[in-house]
Amino acid sequence: MKKNIVVVGAGYAGILTAKKLAKKFKKQDDVNITIIDKNPFHTMLTELHEVAAYRVDESSIRMDLKKIFANRKVDVKLDEVQNIDFDKKVVTGKAASYEYDVVVLATGSKPTYFGVEGAKENTYTLWSYDDAVKLRDRIRDVFRTAAGVADEAARKEMLTFHVVGAGFTGVEMIGELAEYVPYVSKEYGVNPEDVTLVNVDGLSRAVPILPEKLSNRVEKRLVKMGVRLEFNSFVCAVGEDYIEYKRGDDILREKTNTVIWTAGIESSSVAAESGAKLEAAQRGGRIETDAYLRALGKEDVFVVGDNMYFIPEGQEVAVPQMVENAEHSAGTAAKNITATIKGTDAFKAYKPSFHGVMVCVGGRYGTARVGLPNFMFNLPSFLAMFAKHFINMVYFVQVLGWNQIFSYLNHEFFTVRNRRSFVGGHLSNRSPSFVSFPIRVWLGAVWAFEGIHKIFEGWLDTYQLDQFFAGANSFYEGVLNPGASSGATDATSAATGEAGASAAEILINWKFFDLFHVIFLSTTTLKEATLDQFAFKIDVPLMNWFLDNVLLKNENLAFFMQKFMVFAEIGIGLLLNVGLFTTLAAGFSIVLQLMFLTTTGWYLVNSWMFFAAFALLFTGGRALSLDYWVMPKLKELWSKIPFVKKWYIYND
Repeated sequence: MKKNIVVVGAGYAGILTAKKLAKKFKKQDDVNITIIDKNPFHTMLTELHEVAAYRVDESSIRMDLKKIFANRKVDVKLDEVQNIDFDKKVVTGKAASYEYDVVVLATGSKPTYFGVEGAKENTYTLWSYDDAVKLRDRIRDVFRTAAGVADEAARKEMLTFHVVGAGFTGVEMIGELAEYVPYVSKEYGVNPEDVTLVNVDGLSRAVPILPEKLSNRVEKRLVKMGVRLEFNSFVCAVGEDYIEYKRGDDILREKTNTVIWTAGIESSSVAAESGAKLEAAQRGGRIETDAYLRALGKEDVFVVGDNMYFIPEGQEVAVPQMVENAEHSAGTAAKNITATIKGTDAFKAYKPSFHGVMVCVGGRYGTARVGLPNFMFNLPSFLAMFAKHFINMVYFVQVLGWNQIFSYLNHEFFTVRNRRSFVGGHLSNRSPSFVSFPIRVWLGAVWAFEGIHKIFEGWLDTYQLDQFFAGANSFYEGVLNPGASSGATDATSAATGEAGASAAEILINWKFFDLFHVIFLSTTTLKEATLDQFAFKIDVPLMNWFLDNVLLKNENLAFFMQKFMVFAEIGIGLLLNVGLFTTLAAGFSIVLQLMFLTTTGWYLVNSWMFFAAFALLFTGGRALSLDYWVMPKLKELWSKIPFVKKWYIYND
């Protein structure tokens, strides 16, 4: 009899739980796994502020569920869950009902307004994909409209933004908005001094989960960016054009046009209602669980992520509603669900080990407190931002593999707007790709010439590879150890065309243990040397061993490699000339150049070929080429192959 596992919610915890379960039951046809969500995509909630303040496109925070679970044993259902009957074991949605043997509650959270008058009706939230898009459009519309308002007071009121909440989401939102103001102001012809940005919270400092020292850094950064901080101020009302907050005994009212609410979260309605039925509701609608992440008294109901209320052994507070908890709880829940389905006692208690927190203030500045539970340390801005992006990519590896990592790198670094990245715009695409056309054609012509020249030298008819390597090696040996090889002078003439090694000058002679040896020299006196007389080689003992004991010991294999080099050089040249499979040709060009660098060495006059190939490696060779038509078709066919979809080895 088939067993049904239903995961309700496709947030961080739900996605990872379903994927881990699919892996555990991939060979069992008697287990069905279903994941239900009202959206057909998974949203990167931690990146919403980037979309809201127009740093990245909305597509960058959205991952299609069908792609995530392609060729996996997970049935994706687009539905809005309305009720869960824990006695009958049925999940009821608007579109259908779903019977289960085990259900996983991973419905996430929603904003909470703490009963503040007018807050729900008159504020913008930032807790979903739709929220981010709506807020982005609102911000841009405000600046566009304000540009046409002549009255200064009305214009300044229109350009007043309040962010309520100074936790992670609030600080990242106001920081992103402050960073965006100069650019959007310039775009619409607005004076940035007319813009007012205010961060309001009843807290005494920003992001209090951080050490006070780091909170102070965050506050200084916000003030420097033009944000007014109103701490120890409790919002008590929000109207269509005002906000009221209480500070001490005073109630202050300020005119404002846009209020963004990030003051807190509570479990989703489904989780809160489920918790009430299970008699396990805690603060904020979270559901109390045992050590195995089962709802108390229900061995077939597992709770993960923001929905769970669990105090680990030895701790005094419940696990935080953070992404890291969602990731860790997903793994534990999947293991324990597997034990439940299989009827074993291989249960694992949840013992999370959190590795710190980080907050970003715009795309250029961040701070973090990271490490192990008993050893935490602070990171400076650059390293904090680096850690943030690295952690995101670790998550993407689990969810959508290479496909999402490349997409993330693209929108965070390669096409970043207005240099709003911690590496500035140094990695961004700025030059039109057609300017690489001449260098692509010239590199191709040189490679083709090299291959054809070898044909005229008899490389297809007579075995020459041993002399090709030996001549160059003898030359370097003769320069580094004069007199050690009586044949050094003859070898030099054969390999380099120089009169001998006696006039050579050594510029670099560095040995790095037994791993490699860097050699840089001129084949004549430094004063007389021209660019074609500077030689550079990285001598690698492992490569030397392979040449001596594998390749050159087998003349048939070596002769095959000799011919292969000829055809490879001609092939690379032709592909680059017509612009077909340019990335592959450029990559192979780099491989050949590195092979030469570690065997015969380079003359600097030819080293440009390596750097030209590097410039063509990605999109640089696409313009004015056959790839312009061929690659989109191949890409479409490639992405439809089952194993390609399953392992995400394609790029959208």
